[in-house]
Amino acid sequence: MARPGPGRAGSARRGLGERRPPTWEISDSDAEGPAGAETPARGRDPAEERRPAAEALRRLRPGQAVRRLAVLVDPAVLEDAGADTLMEALHALGCEPRAEPQRPARSLRWSRESPDPCPRGVPPEVWAEDEPHVLLLLEPEEFVRGVLQLTQVRGPTCPVPWVTPESPARPHLAVIGLDAYLWSQKPSAQETQQPEHPAVTRAEVAVGWPEVEEALVRLQLWANVDVLLVASWQELSQHVCAFTKALAQRPFKQARESGAFPFCTSGRWAAGEQVARDGTGLRRAWWRQVRQFNRVSPAVADAIVSAFPSPRLLQQAYMACGTEQERLGLLADLPVKTGKGVPPRRVGPDLSRRVCLFLTTTDPDLLLDLGS
Repeated sequence: MARPGPGRAGSARRGLGERRPPTWEISDSDAEGPAGAETPARGRDPAEERRPAAEALRRLRPGQAVRRLAVLVDPAVLEDAGADTLMEALHALGCEPRAEPQRPARSLRWSRESPDPCPRGVPPEVWAEDEPHVLLLLEPEEFVRGVLQLTQVRGPTCPVPWVTPESPARPHLAVIGLDAYLWSQKPSAQETQQPEHPAVTRAEVAVGWPEVEEALVRLQLWANVDVLLVASWQELSQHVCAFTKALAQRPFKQARESGAFPFCTSGRWAAGEQVARDGTGLRRAWWRQVRQFNRVSPAVADAIVSAFPSPRLLQQAYMACGTEQERLGLLADLPVKTGKGVPPRRVGPDLSRRVCLFLTTTDPDLLLDLGS
């Protein structure tokens, strides 16, 4: 009989004590033999399956997405001395401002760099390259001429200035220094007495804030055009940065809300008590509901839940009461344990009234807490 080799003896001795972790050996013959061909494939690691989704979510985060957003600025905008404030603000935000000719002139557009490849599980429309928004910068004189056109011609058939119907982008208008311009165009006492002023000058002088507000309403109702009136390039830069942040957050919000119930988290509850199918946790949920009332301590909630373990039992007790006064004071005399050697106190009539109204009233506008 052949003697067992040292490897077999070592295996027998280890079998009596600590088991040896399995080891794998790869050789050239494994792929050629039938055993290697029939080896079942191992299941994918759940962590490996979640990694692409986590990577996609990371790319959608506003802090990452803003770096993929480029602001396309028409070169005509950069000719203004205050444009440096806008470019510095965009650089500080983390996005990339680029000088490219735009139509119409003196406008800004936004473009997003799509990842390659697109993360799996994210709708393709989330990574739309061109945003359907354009911000057109107008001089005060040009905006006043458009206001005259809007206020002199009545009816929704009036052509809206600065808006091209065939353009798919949604226009936004920005005017810098309109208030100062209107004040500078007000006629003095001597100019008012001179009737020989040109007609164009009289028309421009006739435009004031009432006409501007009327034009803003018409632009909003007829063409869905927003108008931003700012006093300086600093204010304009703040608005552009805020708008850019909102565009950077849009893909993340769309991906988060693409599920059937975006307000629910997967795997666990966002808040509250988890209730099992057999009813375990209902009493704790009722206790937390009582705690949501103002000025309710855990000891007071314990007293109410101990006397009425469910809201249904409390509703039945209210129905058994003969008068409204009896229902309002049903919980007032319940004892509340505060500690050893301390006499118990009561729930009190105020909380008793609030809980009663909460469970019995049909008025949605009723104020429960008189002390709020």
